[in-house]
Amino acid sequence: MKTEITELLEITYPIIQGGMAWAAEYHLAAAVSNAGGLGVIGAASAPAEWVREQIREAKKLTKKPFGVNIMLMSPYADDVAKVIAEEGVKVVTTGAGNPEKYMRMWKAAGVKVIPVIASVALAKRMERCGADALVAEGTEAGGHIGESTTMVLVPQVVDAVQIPVIAAGGIADGRGIAAAFVLGARGVQMGTKFVVARESQVHENYKNAILKAKDIDTRVTGRSVGHPVRALRNQMTREYLRREAEGATMEELELLGAGGLRRAVKEGDVVNGSLMAGQCAGLVKEALSCSELVGKLVKETEELIGGAGFYE
Repeated sequence: MKTEITELLEITYPIIQGGMAWAAEYHLAAAVSNAGGLGVIGAASAPAEWVREQIREAKKLTKKPFGVNIMLMSPYADDVAKVIAEEGVKVVTTGAGNPEKYMRMWKAAGVKVIPVIASVALAKRMERCGADALVAEGTEAGGHIGESTTMVLVPQVVDAVQIPVIAAGGIADGRGIAAAFVLGARGVQMGTKFVVARESQVHENYKNAILKAKDIDTRVTGRSVGHPVRALRNQMTREYLRREAEGATMEELELLGAGGLRRAVKEGDVVNGSLMAGQCAGLVKEALSCSELVGKLVKETEELIGGAGFYE
C-alpha cells in the first residue's frame, strides 16, 4: 500500500492514528507505529514538559516515525511547538487554529506538518502556508467536528489542493479505507477503532461502551455555541442537549462539560463522562492489538482494491 503518504512519512501503511486528547498517549502511538502505521500522541491542552516526556517514552518503545497532535488553542501551544522541534518528532498534526507561525521552525527541524481541516477554504489556506499534507475530517468523526460529511468533503479537498489528502471520519474497516482511496485520498486517519485497541490505556468501561454501541448511539452537543462535539449518548449528553434547548449560555455549557473526557478516559465514568466516538462505533465489535488491527485493515483493503491502481 505504497502512496505519497507512506513515502512522505516513511511508514509502511497509509494508516494514521488520530491524536485523541487523553486517549492518544505514548503506549498507543508506539504500538501503531510498530504495526506499520503512524502513531500520534495527543498533546491536547497539556503542558510542554508532559508532551516532552510522552515523546521520550514513545522513543523507548519504537524506532519508527510517530507524530504529535497539537491543539493550537492550547495555552501551551507555543511551548509545545518548540518541544516538537527540539525532540526531533517526525510529524505534527494540528487542529483548532493556524500553524503558520510555527512553520519555519518545524521545517528547519525536518518536521512534516499535516493540519486537520473540515472545509475547502481552510484546506487551501493550509496549503498556502506550507502544509505537507492534509487530514480532511468529516462530521462522522468523534470529538470536535465540522458539518460536511467525509463522502463530500474528501473529493472536494482533493480537487482543491495539490498536496496529499488523508481521509478521516467514519472509517473503521477495509471498506472505509477502500472508499477513501476511491474518493482520492492517499491515506486514512482513524480514531475510534484505536481507542479500543489492547495497547490503548483508555479505561475498560469506555472501551466496552464503544464495543456495545449501535449505529444510532452518538450525539452531537455544542452546536448552539459553535463547538460541536460527537460522543456516545449517556446522561451527560442528554443533560447537555436539554440545557442547550433551554438556551443555556456558553459558560454554563462549558461548566457542564468540563473534565468530561478525562473522567471517561481515566476514571471510566460512562454516565457523566464524555465518551467521544465516531459514528463508526457501531462497526467496532472487537478489541485487537494494534498489529492485529493494522494487519486486518490492510488485508481487507487489499481484497477490495488491491491492483486497482489506487496506490502503487
